[in-house]
Formats: sequence, structure tokens, C-alpha cells
Amino acid sequence: MLTTLAIANYRSLHELILPLGQLNVVSGENGSGKSSLYKALRLLAEIADGGVAASLAREGGLVSALWAGPEALSHAARRGEAPIQGVTPTQSRSLRLGFAAEELSYSVDLGYPVPAQSAFDFDPVIKTECIWAGPVLRPASMLVERHGALVKVRQGSGEWNVVTDGIPTFDSMFTHLADPHNAPEVLRMREFIRSWRFYDHFRVDAGSPIRESQYAVRTPVLSHDGRDLAAALQTILEIGDAAGLASAIEDAFPGSCLHISTQDGRLSVTLSQRGLLRALGAAELSDGTLRFLLWIAALLTPRPPVLMVLNEPETSLHPDLLPALARLIGVAATRSQLWVVSHSTRLIAALEQIEGCQSIRLVKELGETHILGQGSLDRPNWKWLTR
Repeated sequence: MLTTLAIANYRSLHELILPLGQLNVVSGENGSGKSSLYKALRLLAEIADGGVAASLAREGGLVSALWAGPEALSHAARRGEAPIQGVTPTQSRSLRLGFAAEELSYSVDLGYPVPAQSAFDFDPVIKTECIWAGPVLRPASMLVERHGALVKVRQGSGEWNVVTDGIPTFDSMFTHLADPHNAPEVLRMREFIRSWRFYDHFRVDAGSPIRESQYAVRTPVLSHDGRDLAAALQTILEIGDAAGLASAIEDAFPGSCLHISTQDGRLSVTLSQRGLLRALGAAELSDGTLRFLLWIAALLTPRPPVLMVLNEPETSLHPDLLPALARLIGVAATRSQLWVVSHSTRLIAALEQIEGCQSIRLVKELGETHILGQGSLDRPNWKWLTR
């Protein structure tokens, strides 16, 4: 389980260090930084898949993603007694992301390359990466350390072994050094991050593929866009928590019953509802009903991930469905670490009643995102690897 998430210089997240629990609910006003926090977590996942540069490019490049405010604000500026103005920076411009987990932790520092008269002079490069044991970075706990193109790994004897000094600076060490023999911690961390699942806005309009029949392929993990809903639900019925699925349907739609019909090797979702003479197919279901079925398929997966991130799961749902969704999320949180970003006060209130829920309310002050009520002594212990 992740115990701490740390982000520096990403959009409004100038220096944000969050304690995490088994179930984490992120809320705040519009513009408070919820989307930036969600995107920062996605960036961490992209690093393990080798796509962080492309992901930043879609945001307008590193120059658009970096914190746009001053390196530091004086107390007088914060009180409005002095103008906010830039000063000569004392540190290199960098975007830093990291997390602490119960066993292995990780951080990465991205910045600009050394100018070389190249067309890619603004393409982000990785300055440092490191993996360490336990939640706090210490010299004795360091297992893998990267500076630029050089990567060294601590051996069982405690000695350091340089495994390469020629890794491309635009690539993560996960891309080149996931070796079970020479760098097992890199492989383990890469697979740990790759196991995270992200669910954003499902497309449920009339032309969505979710409303069509699908090929009958065992699907223990719902795809990120939900296109294999029927197969995912049928997989739960056959090898997953069929009783939990039926209970979730009854909780949300009393008197209803889910059916997955099969014809010519294709699967279709149908829902029998009280008072109707026939079951309704996916093409006939309302957006909210179909979206709730998608959340059932995602949260009752027979292959629960280490971390599941839900971005505004209340979208298109009637307020009366939100307590049932909260109960479904609570069940999933017993098997995976959950991260929920929400605008809905009703959903947030229901989730906060679940034992172990960590409520994180974001606020923005002078363009910088903070956690409401978090003082300097409330922050988890966190250190960045120096360049």
C-alpha cells in the first residue's frame, strides 16, 4: 500500500506531500488542484510504461506543466504586505514525483536537457531516479540510484554495482533495466506501478461500443474505457463474486436482475426491472444505469489491483445512487487501495463514513494547492534525492 504521495513543481502542486490510507477521497472547489493531483498520479504510471514524455507533450510540454509561481514566497507576500515577484532561482527547474510504500519506495526528477542545439532542447529528461526500502529515503535504505545516464544497484553485500552508464536520459530506468538478476528491485517496482488502474469518464452515449454486443472473451479486468463491460460482468459471474454482483444490483436497482445473453459467441448486457414485461438491453439503458454497471464491473474485478484510481465516479449518476456507489467502493477498498476524486458532497459524505477513509480536501492560496488543515508538522517525513 502507498503510504505517502509527494509532488513538487507540477502545475499548482508546488510542494505537496500527502499521507495516504486504504481509502482516500480527494475533494475541493473547482480549480483547487484535484485534476492536477490526478494527472500527477497518471504521470507516475506513465513513467513505468515509458510514456511520460509523450504524456507531458499532450499537456503542452514540460514548460506548461511546471509550477508557474515563484520559487518561494515571503511571509509578507503571503499576508499581502509585499508584492509577489520572482527572484533569481537557487535551484534548477524540476518536476518531481514520488511515493512511499510499505516495502519499496520510488521518486523521479524530470528537468530540461543541457542545451545542445537540438530540436529536442525542451524535451524533458530524467535527472534522477531512485528506489529505496521502507518509507523514508536514507543512504542506508537506498537500493537503486540513478543520476543522468548512470545507474547503480546495491548488491546483497552492501557494495554498489554500476549496471550502466549509458542509459538514455529521456527514458526511465524501467525501460532498460528491469532485469530479475542484475536489478530485481527495478523489475519489481515497474510491475508494481503497472498494476495500478485508472478509471476516468466512461463514454455511454448512444454510439458508445459499450451499448453493443461484445465477443465472449474472459475479462477479469475491465478496460479503462469499459468497452468490454458484458465480458467483464460475465467473468465476475463465473469466477468472481457473483453474490456480491447480485447484491450491488439489488442495492442500486431494487427488484432488478442482471442477465448476460450469449449469441454466436457474442455477449450482451440485459437488465430485468420491476414492472417491465421484458429485460432492457444495453442500448436501451439510461446513461446513469449503464455507468453504474460499469462501476460494478470495475470495482468487483476478480483480479483486484494494488491501487485503483476513480476520477469523478458520480458523473451521470442520480444522487439517490451515490450511497450505493459508496458502499460498492467500500467493498472494493477491502481488497485494493482506493483513490477517489469527487465533486459530489453526498458521495464524499458517504465515503467518509467508511472506517479507515482518508479525506483530503484541497484548497488553493496564491495559486498554490494545499491540503486544508495540514501544518508543516502534519506532513509525512519525505526527502528528495539531490541531483
